[in-house]
Amino acid sequence: MSDLQNRVKDTFHHLHQHAEISWEETETTAYIASILQEQGCAVTAFADCTGVVGTYGNFDSNLPVVAIRADMDALWQEVDGKFQANHSCGHDAHMAMVLGLVWKITADPALKNKVALKFIFQPAEELGAGALKMVEKGVVDDVDYLFGIHLRPAEETRMDHAAPVIVHGSNTTYKVEVSGHDAHAARPHLTANAIEVASAIVGQLNNIHLNPRVPHSVKMTNITAGGKSTNIIPGNASFAVDMRAQDNQTMDEMTQKVKEIFQTMERLYGVTITITDTEYIPAAAVNDEAIQIMEHAAARVLGDDHVHPPLVTPGGDDFHFYTIKRPTLKATMLGLGCDLKPGLHHPDMTFHHDALMNGVNILYEAVTGVYRDGDTDS
Repeated sequence: MSDLQNRVKDTFHHLHQHAEISWEETETTAYIASILQEQGCAVTAFADCTGVVGTYGNFDSNLPVVAIRADMDALWQEVDGKFQANHSCGHDAHMAMVLGLVWKITADPALKNKVALKFIFQPAEELGAGALKMVEKGVVDDVDYLFGIHLRPAEETRMDHAAPVIVHGSNTTYKVEVSGHDAHAARPHLTANAIEVASAIVGQLNNIHLNPRVPHSVKMTNITAGGKSTNIIPGNASFAVDMRAQDNQTMDEMTQKVKEIFQTMERLYGVTITITDTEYIPAAAVNDEAIQIMEHAAARVLGDDHVHPPLVTPGGDDFHFYTIKRPTLKATMLGLGCDLKPGLHHPDMTFHHDALMNGVNILYEAVTGVYRDGDTDS
């Protein structure tokens, strides 16, 4: 095992053991910033949020600027009976691979004047908010190419295989409150039971029918109602609705129908239903040139027969806000096969750690491929 491979794996284990949730990645930010500084990167951190950006290379020429993004945040979920920050989506691996890329790039001093690179370690992907914050900070204003990477479940991509682009769908989450009043459990005629309201909403969500040729889903993902006393009919409840659609038009149609259901339930039950928070991630906007660069990079590392066609998935990622807000960006996200099981967001998610170096090497080939094969007149 090479020194670089050992270093990447050790870094992964450190990040996995020190997971931090969205907007609270303070120790992670400091840890990564110190590594970037050690490797000769100019480091930018932010006073009002977590996240860090390292720049490296020659920015005084006409070289295209290439950025590589890694997401930093963990999920908050129950693991072995205890709620904790947990990297069950692979962000610890993404950070370790991009740091591996930093080490590999900076190990060759001859590259420094031939590249112009930004290493973006982005917070709060799980909330769909971190990419927008980085756009607001201007970190991609001068960027020509943007590459991302994400571990893929075994059912999508096998170990030692990869896809040059992940065609994510759109994701919208509503946090919702039902507002009414409580009543004695012996007198159900005096109130609208918020649990029954939520149950009726679930039934109506199941009756939403959209174009079956476009993958989509809508479901309630949590609900809270009532207190310790079991002889009270709760008039208030809070719940969340998660919506997925493979394209943005279908998402627009779905959100309109969900809002109409809420309005109908308000009239039927005489309660107030309020959307208190919305999280939104758009569907992927793909770029053929960036995909081709990543496809060639994956083929160099894994072989032509181990490179998959574009990977279409109902999952979402705020990576696509970069291209929606900056349409001139040429961007793609590598889907990395790693024998990931049982699945993303499962509290006991595992993957084959040897895949980490596949990710490092593919990203290296993609980055250097821009300067070797791409248009340097940007």
